Amino acid sequence: MEYNTDRTDLIIPEYGRNVHKMVDYCLSIEDREERNKTALAIIEVMGNLNPHLRDVPDFKHKLWDQLFIMSDFKLDVDSPYDIPARETFITAPEKLEYPEKSKKYRFYGINLKAMIAEVLKKEDGEEKDALVLVLANHMKKSYLSWNRDVVDDKTIIEHLYDLSDGKIDLRDQEVVLTATGDTKKKRTYDSKNKGGHGQRNKNYRHKK
Repeated sequence: MEYNTDRTDLIIPEYGRNVHKMVDYCLSIEDREERNKTALAIIEVMGNLNPHLRDVPDFKHKLWDQLFIMSDFKLDVDSPYDIPARETFITAPEKLEYPEKSKKYRFYGINLKAMIAEVLKKEDGEEKDALVLVLANHMKKSYLSWNRDVVDDKTIIEHLYDLSDGKIDLRDQEVVLTATGDTKKKRTYDSKNKGGHGQRNKNYRHKK
């Protein structure tokens, strides 16, 4: 019995063992004309295995490239396309540049910095003070959603100071954020009454 662990690795596993054996057989043919005919036959088989790709531009070109890849670039046949070089396929791809986001206080979400920036654009006054308070309460709710059941307002205020690069400083002010218990009670009440009391009110009919 022949085990896969004893076989050579498949270069393009999608084509299976039999196609790779065809390529190996093609490599063993000494007569060039016969080798060309065999290569064309293998291309036809490869194309039949991928009928959904026939409408893809340069479909035949891709098949020929894959044929040379499976032969480890050792196949010497007359290709209708330029024979690819090994270096073309083993060159490491260019590194993608990903936008860097702050890893600090990730539980507040990636949009918080943008929200802080918008608040800082406002002129000093009642509107800005109200937005800062809304922002702090939003941070507290986010913190409670992902961390623990209780958080001190001072912690939120310190985080807001840090995230705003010191431009929003509530540390010396008497600021009272939404109480933890009130936030939870409201959330529980809303979840209980969703489809509950509202549904009963809807179905209620006054009896005379």
